[in-house]
Amino acid sequence: MRVERQAVTIDPRLKQIIGAQPYPLLFATISGAHLYGFPSPDSDFDLRGAHVLPLEKVVGLEVRDETVERAMIVPPDPLRKELASPHDPHPASPPSPQELSSTQRPSPDLRPPSPTPVGEGSCPASEGQDGEGGALEMDIVSHDVRKFFRLLLKKNGYVLEQLYSPLVVHTTPEHAELKEICRSSGRESAHSRPTGSQSRLTSAATGVITKHHSHHYFGFAETQWKLFLKASPRRVKPLLYVYRVLLTGIHLMRTGEVEANLLTLNEEFRLPYLADLVARKLAGPEQSTMCDADVLFHQAEYERLRGELQAAHEASQLPELPSAETRSALDDLLVRVRLVNRGRTPHVPGAYGLLSR
Repeated sequence: MRVERQAVTIDPRLKQIIGAQPYPLLFATISGAHLYGFPSPDSDFDLRGAHVLPLEKVVGLEVRDETVERAMIVPPDPLRKELASPHDPHPASPPSPQELSSTQRPSPDLRPPSPTPVGEGSCPASEGQDGEGGALEMDIVSHDVRKFFRLLLKKNGYVLEQLYSPLVVHTTPEHAELKEICRSSGRESAHSRPTGSQSRLTSAATGVITKHHSHHYFGFAETQWKLFLKASPRRVKPLLYVYRVLLTGIHLMRTGEVEANLLTLNEEFRLPYLADLVARKLAGPEQSTMCDADVLFHQAEYERLRGELQAAHEASQLPELPSAETRSALDDLLVRVRLVNRGRTPHVPGAYGLLSR
């Protein structure tokens, strides 16, 4: 069975979520099942990113809001629902006023819905996923840039995948510079350097990806395998996470590149059973359970791929630690971002967290 990769449409209402955040964002990307390549129809959106606390909030004895977590729901978009037709019930985006004929124009009372924190008058979660234009359920977790940069210097695969997620909701020039600093080599080719970058990368810079990131993927895979075994009945979802994590880890050790999409990874690994597992997960809960007879096969595959990850770790040419030059480049970027943001008033509606110069 072949499962085609689904094109992920970035719902324009996610921009409203970005605009409602209390601090400017360096970037925000989509993580979770949408990033991994197997979102179900009822999957919510997991937004992850890095925000910039004002200078006055980080120079005192206590630093607050280093991590901001919010679960939110954007109500159905009345403009989208008014424009929907039986032949095109899910328009990709609302047309501009110039594109609307006089008979298509929405009533003056229609306004883009505002995001509402879960529990504060938001629509029920059961209404959260009813197609494009329906209520949009999501959660966003962001770390202050200093905390995020420190996590990048550790064996943390989560922040790497968030940083390099191709599903970008909000970006800045500093986001592009950060990705360049963190890449697994010190290359400074003109085609890969962000335009106007002030990064102090040198040929001695190694990036932040090390061979010890394999430990993150070993641990994550083991956790998901235990969840798979514990469930009754056993379900496909944690098993897909097991395979996604192991293949991401092996690929990272071999190439120094972050790839979190399971279907993309399987173009390299060609595991014949993955397409069927993804199809069962996408088909809904009735098809996503597994019989005990399958467990022995997948246990053997789990152990085999763990062995491949161990071998890839041992053969990896990735560095043991980020170099001093990489740390210096991160420090320089952090200082510049913080100083650019000094004196900003938190939450300027409509600003979308841009770090303008």
